[in-house]
Amino acid sequence: MDGARARKEGGEEGPTGDEVVQLRREIGLLPAVCFIVGTVVGSGIFIAPKGVLVNSGSVGLSLLVWLLCGVLSLCGALCYAELGTTFTKSGGHYTYLLETLGPLPAFLRLWSECLFIRPAVTSYVCLAFGRYVVEPFYAPCVAPTVLIKLVSILGLTFVVAINCWSVTMASRTQITLTFVKMFALVLIIVPGVIALAKGKTESFQNGLEVDSLTLHRLPLAFYNGLYAYGGWFYLNYITEEVINPNRNIPLAIIFSMVTVTVCYVLVNVAYFTMMTPAELLLSDAVAVTFANRALQGMASVIPFLVALSCLGALNGGIFGSPRMLFVGAREGHWPPIFSMIHIRRRTPLPAVLFLYPLMVLMTTTGEIYQLINFVSFSRWFFIALATLGLIIHRRRFPDRLRPFRVPLAVAATFTVVCFFIVGLSLYSDPWNTGISCALTLTGIPVYHVTVYRYCLPRGLRRSFDYFSKRLQILLEVAQQEVKTF
Repeated sequence: MDGARARKEGGEEGPTGDEVVQLRREIGLLPAVCFIVGTVVGSGIFIAPKGVLVNSGSVGLSLLVWLLCGVLSLCGALCYAELGTTFTKSGGHYTYLLETLGPLPAFLRLWSECLFIRPAVTSYVCLAFGRYVVEPFYAPCVAPTVLIKLVSILGLTFVVAINCWSVTMASRTQITLTFVKMFALVLIIVPGVIALAKGKTESFQNGLEVDSLTLHRLPLAFYNGLYAYGGWFYLNYITEEVINPNRNIPLAIIFSMVTVTVCYVLVNVAYFTMMTPAELLLSDAVAVTFANRALQGMASVIPFLVALSCLGALNGGIFGSPRMLFVGAREGHWPPIFSMIHIRRRTPLPAVLFLYPLMVLMTTTGEIYQLINFVSFSRWFFIALATLGLIIHRRRFPDRLRPFRVPLAVAATFTVVCFFIVGLSLYSDPWNTGISCALTLTGIPVYHVTVYRYCLPRGLRRSFDYFSKRLQILLEVAQQEVKTF
């Protein structure tokens, strides 16, 4: 792509004041914390317990997996806190791969994000939202799959519209939904802890049945657990919109991940106080089954709260992910139209709208547990590459200013564990991980043709420029007028 045009006016001084076209720094510490917690706590804690238990084989091992996934996610989040304060651009994984390992890994991350990671992640959150909205009206019968997917798409459309309309509105929506979902977790934890104190410990007897553990399925247990913790890196997508990022990014990450880890372990303990492992495995909506047993008077409220929780995770993902596309276009790795923002609303409108049809398509064709395994390989592979890039960059540039430094042992351990899980997953689920790997590698010839050599036919380039200009006029978007990093 034409990198010069993508970065046009990127470093020039533009007009100042309220009329300047730019993404503004509007995310303080509280919105940053709510952004992470609200994105992490989504459908995962209400769906993944089943996947963790079936692949770990026992209650004790499943709780250990949940704890280790929280610790591992915290280690990764600390690594990303250093990356986010060292490189002040938005874009998350893409930016860090670009700065540490070069343009090809960065482009492959951008390619896989647009092609299947973002659509798949969004679709399984949407499907969880649709399930928790529709199923209470049909219980105890099976809800129509078509209706679940229709409601899922309506929820997705609502969130996309908010993110197209206003950054402030999306931020306030995230704060509100975060408090709602924390209330939902407390509503589950308190009855479980009370029941445990009263001696309801049947599910925890013989909890560590190591004989039922199979090594080749253990990575899938971690994938399901890490899926529930997924989202700790989303604040790094919007670094250029965070107020005082050198302070607020590390604080928000540490506080958020410690809080989420404690809550997740307690929620799973609460589940097992009210359900046997066999009953949990038979439940497609674990939180609803729990509510029917522990909260008879409020059982109808739990599905509603879970649906709002999914909506918050959806909002966080759609708020952050288009910023990667935005930065990639600004760097010349994607068409320049996607580096533009709305001249009045200051939202990356083309980037948000581009992902919408892909997310709808995946929602109509996907199945939740297959989607988790399908997307996890590439997502964690590139996270491992980014933290490997952090270690390499430290050695190459030891004098580089780093406002926040994570211990090297933490970065190295996290990187090794990620590569181990990614490698073992090829053995555990070769079909889904193989497809994920193959789709990622299809970006190599695309990179060669559109970026490295830029050998597109002249007629195709002229046609693309023509339609880009028309689309720019239609959407009322323009390049940023000031540099924001």
